[in-house]
Amino acid sequence: MYPLCNRQCNGDDNGARDGVREGMCRHPSSYSSFDQQEEGEEGAEEDEEQVKASAEVLNVEEESFHKSKGVSPLPRTTQLVFEIQSGRAVPRLREPRHLYGVSGHLSQTLPRWPRECEVIPEEIRHIGDWHTILDHSGLISPFVSSVPHLHAFADKENYFRGSCVGSRGAVLTQAAMSLTGPEDTTLLFEARFESGNLLKATQVGEFEYELSLRSDLYTERHRQWFYFRVRNTRAGVLYHFTITNLLKAASLYEEGQQPLLYSEEKARVQAVGWHRVGQQVSYRPNGQQHANQPHYSLSWTFHFPYDQDTCYLAHCYPYTYSNLWTHLSQIEQDPRCSRFCKVRTLCRSLAGNLVPVLTVTKPSQLGDKDGSYKPAVVLTARIHPGETNSSWVMRGIVNFLLGDSPDAALLREAFVFKLVPMLNPDGVIVGNNRCSLTGRDLNRNYKSLLRESFPTVWATRTMVQRLCEERKVLLYCDLHGHSRKHNVFSYGCKNPHERIFPLMLSKNCPDMFSFESCKFKVQRSKEGTGRVAMWRLGVLNSFTLETSLCGANFGKRKGTHFSTQDFEMLGAQFCDTLLDYCDPGRTKVGPEPGAQLSVFVPWWSYLVLKTRKQKNCSPQSRKMAEVLAEGLPQDLQALYPLRMAGVGRVIKAS
Repeated sequence: MYPLCNRQCNGDDNGARDGVREGMCRHPSSYSSFDQQEEGEEGAEEDEEQVKASAEVLNVEEESFHKSKGVSPLPRTTQLVFEIQSGRAVPRLREPRHLYGVSGHLSQTLPRWPRECEVIPEEIRHIGDWHTILDHSGLISPFVSSVPHLHAFADKENYFRGSCVGSRGAVLTQAAMSLTGPEDTTLLFEARFESGNLLKATQVGEFEYELSLRSDLYTERHRQWFYFRVRNTRAGVLYHFTITNLLKAASLYEEGQQPLLYSEEKARVQAVGWHRVGQQVSYRPNGQQHANQPHYSLSWTFHFPYDQDTCYLAHCYPYTYSNLWTHLSQIEQDPRCSRFCKVRTLCRSLAGNLVPVLTVTKPSQLGDKDGSYKPAVVLTARIHPGETNSSWVMRGIVNFLLGDSPDAALLREAFVFKLVPMLNPDGVIVGNNRCSLTGRDLNRNYKSLLRESFPTVWATRTMVQRLCEERKVLLYCDLHGHSRKHNVFSYGCKNPHERIFPLMLSKNCPDMFSFESCKFKVQRSKEGTGRVAMWRLGVLNSFTLETSLCGANFGKRKGTHFSTQDFEMLGAQFCDTLLDYCDPGRTKVGPEPGAQLSVFVPWWSYLVLKTRKQKNCSPQSRKMAEVLAEGLPQDLQALYPLRMAGVGRVIKAS
């Protein structure tokens, strides 16, 4: 049985109560059901010893004080603190140590991975990241080699058996080939670090290599994500890389997408981080098969910028489990941000990794018992590990909500945000593309009752279900990335009014978001997805936000790749659109055409007028304009009355 949290949290709108009831606020060190926890528990044991030592010192001081005042001795305890008020001992609960946040118990947030994985204990530094990462995860044996054959797995498991922190002092498998001397131009490959994925590298020419990716663990499927390191490079030489065992029949590499390259020397000399490279990029079937699955090849040519450089190549901008926890630690250590954002533990993953949930809102005022009048907005991300852009969008959302702008303050005052930034930490750590360590797609298992197999989606569904019992859940959105389509777009369900928010987002992001690419239906194969599950719970606005891993094919951004700045900007625009959609007491307004500037009309009417005037407006957009013309949706009418006059957040007519 797990000890429950006894902390009272002010200004969190039922955060502490939810944690006790849902098991979300349990002390991390109380979990002991995972194999090989020696490394991860050392820090917890040290913390416990510090608590006991501090308690003994305090008790000695208190006992001495009591004797000097002639007060009877008080019982020794680490749970209660006694304060002397008017000669009387008044007890209060001691603040729990390291119960909620990430600071102070780093050992609890180190990534855990399957026992058969190997790891290199090296620091991976990328400028553009906000910290230095010590990577702890890696490639299942065998190592990535530069030989034309694949070594057999000596201890490969068919299913997940247990996890550990660190390599437990195990000796790493040595490379199959070593350099013969300084003139040897053979590249040295490595992917045994967090989120890395590369199974084999075969040298077929002096500067030509064929690469193979590892499937998602405990499956034979889902080979698309790659992230690996290369050393012993030569500048001015044209290299040719070919990944030979991809499984998707279509890819944006056919339509202009390029791989990403990070050069440590270029970052040091020119302050250039991740950037796109590649000429003659092609994606095509290669005639090979495995387990009745046809294979496809991705090939490209490129130049390394420096001799003897250390470079990384990736499918999309990496965002690791360690990245996330460092960001959350920074939030907790910021006095202003921590006032509005509380970091809790939603649950533990199958491998025992902490799954954080953020509650962002304005602290409740005296007289407001629980802030239950505030509607909730639930956002989740990274259920598919290879869709790293979703983490960058979530980062943009978090940073906007914790910013000091008037819009951010208004959002915090109006809503309770529940943010789950990484739903599949196990898959992220080991470099999977789509699955968890069950070998299953979590976004097809929201209907499952197998709590032990799918703990993160079970906990998320339970959290939303209980939120629906307490307050209005205005919107749920699961952030994704798309490898076969351009632009940003949404998938929704069947409610006609849920088309409004995506349409408004398309107006705020006219060169990124494509409303024409959105779909609003419930397919039988998608019944187990998050958006459908939350819609079934009664959340009328339930979406997935799909962001291309490549870029846009329309507007001013046509033919360009999205950057991490674009993804974070999209997160900020998502928040701004939420304020447009439901601006409490200050309806976002625009000047009515032909009227004096002192006369304003609701945003809904402005959008209708703007859409109707567009000559090249699509039938879908015109249909949406008619839906908007009917007025504010009933679910919003129940929340906020519109004010037809008064200057709110004025928009610019375009």
